[in-house]
Amino acid sequence: MGGPGRCGGIGLAAVSQDLTGFVVVDKPPAMTSHDVVARMRRLAKTRKVGHGGTLDPMATGVLVLAVGRITRLLTYVTGCDKAYQATIRLGQATVTDDAEGEVTATADTAAVTEADIYAALEPMRGEIEQVPSAVSAIKVNGQRAYKRVRDGEDVQLAARPVTISRLDVTAIARGEDHLDVDVSVDCSSGTYIRAIARDLGAALGVGGHLTALRRTRVGGFTLAEARTLDELSGTDNPITHTTVETVRRLMPIREIEAEETRKLGYGQKLTPSGQPGPYAAVGPGDVVVAVLTEDGRGARPEIVLAPSGG
Repeated sequence: MGGPGRCGGIGLAAVSQDLTGFVVVDKPPAMTSHDVVARMRRLAKTRKVGHGGTLDPMATGVLVLAVGRITRLLTYVTGCDKAYQATIRLGQATVTDDAEGEVTATADTAAVTEADIYAALEPMRGEIEQVPSAVSAIKVNGQRAYKRVRDGEDVQLAARPVTISRLDVTAIARGEDHLDVDVSVDCSSGTYIRAIARDLGAALGVGGHLTALRRTRVGGFTLAEARTLDELSGTDNPITHTTVETVRRLMPIREIEAEETRKLGYGQKLTPSGQPGPYAAVGPGDVVVAVLTEDGRGARPEIVLAPSGG
């Protein structure tokens, strides 16, 4: 669940500079986010593809990709809040806090009641301090935490502030030696759903890990509009959201005239409009020219997407 990533270069006979926009993918299981980026590079015939927040290989659901120079807008996606559906298995702890890791401990869940589960989840809602999963991409002394764990180290990460605005139990199923709890989660960027599973199991004294995870929303991009890779492979244009459609999802819009478009294209400031930003300046023909912020002295371009003279 980290920030934007890139894949290594691939050989392309012809690199297209025409396609630009966002692609909302329904990521399949067993693929890494980097695998999806590599697939999109082939579909869009360009190396300029990035993603706005990783999903673990086990996870499925919304993965937001950007194609072309609009990849610069991914910085406004990585901090968006997110929504998930997940299944937590109580009675088993794993080294990775999910089903991909080795089971490290088991416990009898027969005495765990529904009331116990609801009570244990209550402190996890709202603005909390959450210890990330040890098997995460967070760097410890310059090295990813997951690599240190796989090398046999005992990694202890510091708690980080996150906001869990919704954590609802949607189903509870009791098995022979475990208890499965389905939850729906709305949370801030940087929240680890695996950590919720780990912490619920620890609070109940039986251990817990994540067995299924599906991301249903990233900011305003939802699962309902996501497309599978097979669906995208069957079209000549895999873009699901044009540049102007994308910025309207991400931020407010300021309509500008041709002369203002020219000035911004050269990186010059505009007269302030009174909104602090960031907001998108959209010129004639629905051309997204730049992303602006204001400081009282003018509207300054943070990112220029349609440079003048080039």
